[in-house]
Amino acid sequence: MELRFHIPTDNSSEIDPVQAFNDNVVAKASIIQATGDAIAEFKELQCLTPRGRYDIKMFPSFIQLHGKTFDYKIPLTTVLRLFLLPHKDGRQMFFVISLDPPIKQGQTRYHFLILLFSKEEETTLDLRLTEEEIKEKYEDKLQKEMGGPTFEVISRIMKALVQRKITVPGNFCGHSGTPAITCSYRAGNGLLYPLERGIIFVHKPPVHIRFDEIANVNFARSGGSTRSFDFEVETKNGVVHTFSSIEKEEYGKLFDFVDNKKLRIKNRGTSFEKPNTTYNEDELVDSDLEDEPVPDAYLAHVKEEGKQREEETGGMGGSSEDESDESFNPGDSGSEVAEEFDSNPPTSSDSDDEEDDKASGSDDKSLKEKKPKEKKKSKSAKTVKEPGMRKRRKKKERDENKPKRPQSAYLLWLNENREAIKKENPGISITEITKKGGDMWKELKDKSKWDALAAEAKKEYEKAMAEYKASGGGATTAEKGTKKKDKKENDKKASATKSPTKSPGKSEDEASEPAESTPPSSEEMSE
Repeated sequence: MELRFHIPTDNSSEIDPVQAFNDNVVAKASIIQATGDAIAEFKELQCLTPRGRYDIKMFPSFIQLHGKTFDYKIPLTTVLRLFLLPHKDGRQMFFVISLDPPIKQGQTRYHFLILLFSKEEETTLDLRLTEEEIKEKYEDKLQKEMGGPTFEVISRIMKALVQRKITVPGNFCGHSGTPAITCSYRAGNGLLYPLERGIIFVHKPPVHIRFDEIANVNFARSGGSTRSFDFEVETKNGVVHTFSSIEKEEYGKLFDFVDNKKLRIKNRGTSFEKPNTTYNEDELVDSDLEDEPVPDAYLAHVKEEGKQREEETGGMGGSSEDESDESFNPGDSGSEVAEEFDSNPPTSSDSDDEEDDKASGSDDKSLKEKKPKEKKKSKSAKTVKEPGMRKRRKKKERDENKPKRPQSAYLLWLNENREAIKKENPGISITEITKKGGDMWKELKDKSKWDALAAEAKKEYEKAMAEYKASGGGATTAEKGTKKKDKKENDKKASATKSPTKSPGKSEDEASEPAESTPPSSEEMSE
């Protein structure tokens, strides 16, 4: 945690209030203290993470970074690894310090401290150590006077203080003749260094992956381009790091390196140079060998269904609606669809058609055959829906015997106080009355009376509903649909009986005889 204080200065006092406050804190707190002078000090070194120029002071137990805005104190016990990496341009060097736990600035955490040096920059300094301290503590790894390139001097001092080896690139040499590969990671460009025991990406964000953490690697297509590829590294905990936009010329070098390190290559057996090489399709993940798109099983299944449907319908489009109309039987099941189909109230056009049928003398069979055709016609005729037009819902028949739902406590209170609200606010609309009542109901503290009335009304409703269901009310959907269907058929038969048809070849007396309630047999139909 970082705390910052503003301490007003007092010009009349000779004692510096800031120094006095610092002395009090240091005297009472167990903190890292800069006892004595620093061993070595470097001025205005370029730091990539955290970004800026910092003065670095090296003490026996910690490192201090002092910048224009922020200061950091890094205990030497938090340093895990040291890396010295040459830049691809051959003129600069990266000195990377891996930290755990990281240094923090607000919500930002820096797991790596990356310093950038020019190879031409040199420095000479005298260490603030005695010859005895150098021999006893650092075993002659340091000299009283040190000079040379700045990156070399600071790396030697850090190696002696931390007592850890410095990791440098191994035998890997890329297409450019350097141990670095230019690539992108997430949104940042940087350099990828294949090392002897892992890989490291510099610089934003820096990533270090050891070989023992890697589950497998994969060479994949880079966004459809044939001039570059992606190098995917999947760790054992399931995280995939994708280093993209790598030049195609680097593929052979990187592949040989990974193969020599005995890492599992996910798409082994493939080559960017030889598209016809045999490979395992399950292991190939979007590699550069895919000149043809991956077959889509779902799309093929949909196309096959479309061909079958076209063959069944004889190539006529839109016939699936007609088939569903012919095979649809609302009375066979108790589904909600059947109830909605049968509960359609007869429209004026339907009633007019029935009257025309009666007048023309059509029999029961002609009525039954004509009805589905009219439904087909009404379904196939598509109406143009205007913008903002709502779909018309079918009105459900209301059961007058069904008990009404009980009112809530708020509605009971509003019905009793509605007139009082009107008197207090003359000319108020119904909407404003409801809004005003809602505000008054919220401010009402004692609602026990209305809650009790609502609970009593609910009990009465439940009792009435039980009696209503016991008496046969609230029939199921299938029963309602069957009753309505039977009623409809009886009405048709009755209408046919009242208006008999005159068939050719029959006398008027025969035609005037009432029709039987049973349907005609096949022999009668042939006659």
